[in-house]
Amino acid sequence: MQSQQQQSINSTKEPSSSPCVRNCCLDNNDICLGCFRSLEEIRQWSSVDERTRQCFLVNAKSREKDYQQK
Repeated sequence: MQSQQQQSINSTKEPSSSPCVRNCCLDNNDICLGCFRSLEEIRQWSSVDERTRQCFLVNAKSREKDYQQK
C-alpha cells in the first residue's frame, strides 16, 4: 500500500506532454518521422492514461534508434 505522501506525489505529477515536434511525415508503416509514434499512438495520445503514454514513448524511442541505425 502506498503512503499518503507517495499518493500525493503521484497525483501531482504532470502527465507526459506530447512528443510531437510539428514535423509530421508518415513513413510507409504509418510511423511519424518527427516523433516516431505510430499513427494509432498519435490518435490515442489524448485519451490514454499515463502508463500507456510511457509505453508509447518507449516504443517511439526504440523506433527512432532503429531508424538512425539504418
